[in-house]
Amino acid sequence: MAFKTVTREFEGFLEDRKSRFLAHLVPFEAFDQRLDDLRKEHRKANHVVTAHRRLLEDDRVEESSKDDGEPAGTSGMPTLRILQGAELINCAVLIVRYFGGTKLGGGGLARAYSGAAQDAINNAELVPFRKLAQKEFSADFASSSNLEKRVEALGLSVVARHYTEDGVRLLVEGPQETLEIL
Repeated sequence: MAFKTVTREFEGFLEDRKSRFLAHLVPFEAFDQRLDDLRKEHRKANHVVTAHRRLLEDDRVEESSKDDGEPAGTSGMPTLRILQGAELINCAVLIVRYFGGTKLGGGGLARAYSGAAQDAINNAELVPFRKLAQKEFSADFASSSNLEKRVEALGLSVVARHYTEDGVRLLVEGPQETLEIL
């Protein structure tokens, strides 16, 4: 399965019988902070429903959804199913709901939340997901600048540098297949 992900936040919107649903699709790393920010920014909102998917180190997929006070199964799970259907990983959807005065019922809520999530995905620039790995490389002082140039040319990141008596050890991060090239 070829997963996709996002590298920045995207928004979506849906309105149904005067209830407004504001969807935010974010990278997983931004999830907790964005949830705090949305709760502060939208104090008068009735609910902030969330769903996320991320790939764990052992290649298992962790998934979660929260209804935030909506009837069980009418909001978080439909939102999570949209993430699954789009084959998204390492991202989250947060949907702020302002109640419009008319109850939507279970089916109406499920359609509204999933519609808002789908709108955010439709507005997003999806990129292929590539699992990052880390590998350590060593070089003597004479070769260290050449190693650093190769790391940069391959689009890899240096996570840490450790200087030794003999040279330098670099902890490099990037896609596994690119690390193998280095």
